[in-house]
Amino acid sequence: MAAKKKTGRIALPYLITIFLGILIVGGGTYLFLRHLGIISGSDKLPEPPSRQITTVTYADNHTVLFILDEPEQKCSSTFMLMRSVPKDKKLVFIGIPSNTISEGFETENDRQPSLKTYYETYGAGSAVEYAEKVTGVTIDRYMKLNSESFIALCDKIGNVTYSVSEDIQGFDSDGSDMNLTSSQVEKLILYPLFPDGETERAYMVGSIVSAMVNQNAGQRIADNLDNSFNSIVNIADTDITAVDYRNHKVAIKNMLTNGRAIASFLILEGEVSGEDFLPSESFLADLRSEYYSYDEGKGEAE
Repeated sequence: MAAKKKTGRIALPYLITIFLGILIVGGGTYLFLRHLGIISGSDKLPEPPSRQITTVTYADNHTVLFILDEPEQKCSSTFMLMRSVPKDKKLVFIGIPSNTISEGFETENDRQPSLKTYYETYGAGSAVEYAEKVTGVTIDRYMKLNSESFIALCDKIGNVTYSVSEDIQGFDSDGSDMNLTSSQVEKLILYPLFPDGETERAYMVGSIVSAMVNQNAGQRIADNLDNSFNSIVNIADTDITAVDYRNHKVAIKNMLTNGRAIASFLILEGEVSGEDFLPSESFLADLRSEYYSYDEGKGEAE
């Protein structure tokens, strides 16, 4: 019995020594690893990375007036309205004849100034004001392009297959489909001798731009959208800001990647009176009802 008691007295201090050794070595290792940053001093589990969820709504709708101004060409400035409804994956382009007139502006020699005249006199911002008066819609921003910025923008989108029936040098002109480069698109848009003048040229603008978007819209354009915006905005005259782009880019990318045949064009209806073009108020009322009667938070137009 005495031998057993002696063994017990030896074993207990031995176990305590081992336990203290583990605490000392383990604690030292823990402090060393914490010093190196390999482990954290917090006993809480790390928070999962935050996920940014962005919903596309009708608040992403926007309207831009594009102006192509190349004074060295024998052609008037070109005006086109773009209405974007990303939630519904819709883009509509409307060419506006440069000889369009509207009431409510100062007359020149007892004659109402045209959109072209008003723009050339007062600039792009005033052209926005004039186009708003003509159409009865709010235009959020403008982008004025010269030859360099127009071709750069077309290059970012891509070539377009389009049929040309006018007798223009460098085109097949037989109505067959042609693959047009950016320079050819520019040349076609600036052709000054269409039989129906500025109204036909306005139709051509909306038609060819919508075809270009539909034939190229997709992941490639969406993936390059950031670089495309930065490069174009730096060479164009525009009041579109980086904040504008940041607020809407998720919606635009979603529209480009998930929509099919998102672009369409409308022919601005109206009457030609002498040298002037008078838009149809019934057409404009339909335009406003179809593309501008959206309320935030609703799933469909009223």
